[in-house]
Amino acid sequence: MTIRPHVLLSAAMSVDGYLDDASPERLRLSNADDFDRVDQVRAESDAILIGATTMRKDNPRLLVNSEVRRAKRIADGKPEYPLKVTVTATGDLSADLNFWHHGGKKLVITVDGAVEKVSATLDGLADVVSVGTELDWGLVLDELGRRGVRRLMVEGGGTIHTQLMSQDLADEVHLAIAPLLVGQPEAARFLGAAAYPGGSTARMKVLEVRAIGDVVLVRYAPKERS
Repeated sequence: MTIRPHVLLSAAMSVDGYLDDASPERLRLSNADDFDRVDQVRAESDAILIGATTMRKDNPRLLVNSEVRRAKRIADGKPEYPLKVTVTATGDLSADLNFWHHGGKKLVITVDGAVEKVSATLDGLADVVSVGTELDWGLVLDELGRRGVRRLMVEGGGTIHTQLMSQDLADEVHLAIAPLLVGQPEAARFLGAAAYPGGSTARMKVLEVRAIGDVVLVRYAPKERS
């Protein structure tokens, strides 16, 4: 039986629930200390996953930046960097993005109809695997489990967070709440409309609340609902 990874959703959002504003420039929500916390969580993960839309929009490198943390991973018998994963149903990726050219191994999980397109575009920059005719998150987690991923950090975007939460596949949520108000309906939100487990009255367990400078970190256990 395949052991699925522990799924941790990580996001920084404004007080009114936005991941970004609608301007061309990325809205900086976290502060330096919180970025360092995220770096620690990355270092503790076996894989880091983002969606293809987030990759195209933000063009992140998605690395463990601390040399000390990378050295500890190696000392613990792990790769220097966690596996970097993206999912795409369309196969619309670019080989020029930072994601492919920094860090360690990369993996694209896609569908049957896009495998050839992705493989041709990336030309060996990543391992490419299909989970079937449709993108099924249960099968995605099964695939990662077969590859030895025990702790998966998901860094967005909002569509992926929504899908994993609504399908009751998230084990933990880390929310860094910045003292900002965006108020732009066209901007990306942490979660969208969905039929969430337990409905609107189900209360998630709070694991931690902590101030990190002017940012408040809240950790939830979504599956532990009352």
